[in-house]
Amino acid sequence: MTEKELHAEALRYHSQNGAGKLEICPTKPVNTPEDLSLAYSPGVAAPSLAIAVDPERVYDYTRRGNLVGVISNGSAVLGLGNIGALAAKPVMEGKCVLFKTMAGIDAFDIEIDAQDPDTFVECVQHIAPTFGGINLEDIKAPECFEIERRLIESLDIPVMHDDQHGTAIIVTAALINAAVCIGKEMSSMRIVINGAGAAAIASARMLRRSGIPAENIVLCDSRGVVATSRDDLTPKKREFATSRLSGALAQAVVDADVFLGVSKAGLLTAPMVRTMAERPVILALANPDPEITRDEALAARPDAIYASGRSDVPNQVNNLLGFPYIFRGALDVRARRINYAMKFAAAEALAGLARRPVPEEVRRLLGRPDAIFGPDYLIPSPFDPRLRDIVPAAVAKAAIESGVANRHPIPMD
Repeated sequence: MTEKELHAEALRYHSQNGAGKLEICPTKPVNTPEDLSLAYSPGVAAPSLAIAVDPERVYDYTRRGNLVGVISNGSAVLGLGNIGALAAKPVMEGKCVLFKTMAGIDAFDIEIDAQDPDTFVECVQHIAPTFGGINLEDIKAPECFEIERRLIESLDIPVMHDDQHGTAIIVTAALINAAVCIGKEMSSMRIVINGAGAAAIASARMLRRSGIPAENIVLCDSRGVVATSRDDLTPKKREFATSRLSGALAQAVVDADVFLGVSKAGLLTAPMVRTMAERPVILALANPDPEITRDEALAARPDAIYASGRSDVPNQVNNLLGFPYIFRGALDVRARRINYAMKFAAAEALAGLARRPVPEEVRRLLGRPDAIFGPDYLIPSPFDPRLRDIVPAAVAKAAIESGVANRHPIPMD
């Protein structure tokens, strides 16, 4: 399908059978006068009064415990930039569809027409009682860091900016398994991260907390290595500044074990790849076009392990592997937040699932009858039905063990 054909088909898809991708369906009958008296006045007063006495009863009498707000201001929509709140709505509706389809979670998309953090945070704080969790989406850096921090500190429900942590979790899972494939300890791998936005900073933080020494992580931005000698660094960049290296990306990747790109297309070249360590791992995640294509990378280094954000080549690093199941696990135990223990539990669960035999139904769907754990199958397919059981259970267990859960899991219908 050409780009023009895809564009036309997408417009048709979004406009047919009623515009958009979501609708609200009742879960209780309202077919008789008796039903109406229970659903609304006067019967609805009973649960409202019960909740007023004990706020925790909201989880017994409403769907708050299975409802996530997908909230954005449209300031950093993937591949589209700052297109604003209204234009972000199709993307946020799509995220809600994925929550429901993949994990049975109801989600409302909320687009806030506010670019400044103060207004955005205040708005979310006021509407937070609606939700059991909040998924922040497509908010530009550096504002996204402050917005997420302030909401986590002020709310008693899980808040996660998926553009940061979703990418970091899937990258960590991929590197856990890449280390197995190349026969190295993950903690010994030297990693170059190209990009210094939300996903890059979150990935660097998670990898460091996962056991990779700070000196093994080199961050690069559009000016090259983020070095302590530079006087233009933001606080977030300075957190990862190095005094051991300077110069351009080409110098940084020499002898590196891993290239993680969360930047722009074409920034990693074949000559650069040839200077990397034996059996290099290349995660070229720029969308829609990666920092280097799979064909270019493998032509330069046939021993490389390659992953990207694309669905048309093996090893798609896709946030869909994470956010539905992380929130599912968090909601099931009424977690007050999503902490590092829960994120790492998700990454380990994903890595472990990829090492299991691939179900026949997934092989057929992928058109890969020989799919098996290895360099071309580092992380599970988003269509693996086992994700819905394995990842939420690991996240819920981590929430309980780390002390942020308000209850033990109770299956939702």
